[in-house]
Amino acid sequence: MTRVAQTSRDTKETQIQAMINIDGSGVADINTGVGFFDHMLTLLAFHSNMDITLHAKGDLHVCDHHLVEDCGILLGMLVKESLGDKRGIQRYGSMRMVMDEVLCTVDLDISGRPYLVYNAELKRDMIKDFSCEMTKEFLYAFAIQSGITLHVNVLYGDNDHHKIEAIFKGLGRALKEAVKVTGTAIPSSKGVIQ
Repeated sequence: MTRVAQTSRDTKETQIQAMINIDGSGVADINTGVGFFDHMLTLLAFHSNMDITLHAKGDLHVCDHHLVEDCGILLGMLVKESLGDKRGIQRYGSMRMVMDEVLCTVDLDISGRPYLVYNAELKRDMIKDFSCEMTKEFLYAFAIQSGITLHVNVLYGDNDHHKIEAIFKGLGRALKEAVKVTGTAIPSSKGVIQ
């Protein structure tokens, strides 16, 4: 079973080409023009064990909103497509992620019912050229397009870089657990996950 998907997006705001291999080795080829975001997506690939290629250009002269959100949309679409009917997957994933003084939990269900619960208090407006508020926007776009119920809770910590890094690492680890093939049935009493 090959769980690979690729797509592109070309709008007046962004131009993006993206590919994922769910059963990869964590290789990342990321270039969005937003250095901190590239770093976070590289961590997502590494900790999920997915290969992610994502090349994006956007209207960064406006701000990073459209670019980051659209990357979340495409990555969510690719995860959903690559999982097909979800046959045999574990479905649920949870991770308690430590990053220095930060503790974060990421819990998810590949349910077909997209939802985001997000509790993370960030103090900074920006980390270099990345707007901290875009962490939530990325996660929302990803959850909606992938059909994942996603709960992200930063329990405590001081450093916003560490908080966001813990979120992306935790998301990667929880995804790695949830997409693992452990059987042959669709993991739902309904017999379908849509």
